[in-house]
Amino acid sequence: MKQFNTDKDIRKAKTIDKSFYFSDEVWEQSKSSIFKNSWQCLGDVNSLFAADINSRPETFLPEYLNEPILLTKENDLIKVMSNVCTHRGFILSHYPAQSKSLTCKYHGRRFGLDGKCQFMPEFKEVEDFPSECDHLQKLKTFQWNQFLFASIDGGQDIQPAFSEIDKRVGFLNTHEFIHFPSYDKTYTVHAHWALYCENYLEGFHIPFVHNELNELIDYGSYDTFCKDDVVLQIGYGSDSADCFDLPEGHPDYGSKVAAYYYWVFPNLMLNYYTWGVQLNYILPVNKNLTRVTFVYYIKNPNDTRFLNGDKLGEKTEREDEFVVEGVQKGLQSSFYNHGRFSPRREKGVHYFHRLISQKL
Repeated sequence: MKQFNTDKDIRKAKTIDKSFYFSDEVWEQSKSSIFKNSWQCLGDVNSLFAADINSRPETFLPEYLNEPILLTKENDLIKVMSNVCTHRGFILSHYPAQSKSLTCKYHGRRFGLDGKCQFMPEFKEVEDFPSECDHLQKLKTFQWNQFLFASIDGGQDIQPAFSEIDKRVGFLNTHEFIHFPSYDKTYTVHAHWALYCENYLEGFHIPFVHNELNELIDYGSYDTFCKDDVVLQIGYGSDSADCFDLPEGHPDYGSKVAAYYYWVFPNLMLNYYTWGVQLNYILPVNKNLTRVTFVYYIKNPNDTRFLNGDKLGEKTEREDEFVVEGVQKGLQSSFYNHGRFSPRREKGVHYFHRLISQKL
């Protein structure tokens, strides 16, 4: 497979080789090197385990990894494990349920909610049963506020990243925000997932692509910070923008901040506004197709500013799709292989390419 290298000095660096976006080999390698080792948000625990549900089948990165997983809750302890029976590979759980145990409907193998094999018919003669390989394999988990994360191969410690996020947005008490599923949306983007992330990771294009957003953001003050697996972009507000009332002691106290845009490697975005937070899940399908899901949490249901934010978000998304899909087409040109970075405006994209190169 082609080796990728992005110079750590942004003044010298070139964008990642375009084969990253089109190579079948790289696409498959990314599954293990990037996504199996990543932390993926599985959703809101209040929704996942609503109505007394204590076991729930899900899919880790549907349409891409398609890994069947099972979420269980026992005495407030949440576990995420494989949803494949260790006997003959049948899918163990098919529907959310309230269960004392988990019984495979193929040959009757039974597991506890902790994933340990408890019983199997016609296995009295089997030696050393059950052994470790008969229990369900567990994924590492992490919960931040109401959001549950899991990783297949473990990933690096995600706690420091979200501790950094809390330093700036912790005062908002996101755990009290209300999910409004009627406003959630899923978009189909005809482009590579990484191109969508790259577009998000720079405000360079705002004056050229987003006329309404540009009226609310002070482009000259727009700033980007990169640390660990997180990129933060701060959108400082223009005179007409609605800005946060930041408490004393806040890192940005005294500044007019209209939005905090957080990206967590490789495919999660958290957009904080005065009315609430919008989560963006960037879900790879194939090299030419990505699904983007917007999930809305609102601070105050009676705050009409959300409606304006939702309308602007829809317009901004369509504008982003236009340019991202245009890049997908343009990268296939025989006249293009690499670009260069603006040291002032494209720090986030450079950081992303560095992370991709290191993972691969």
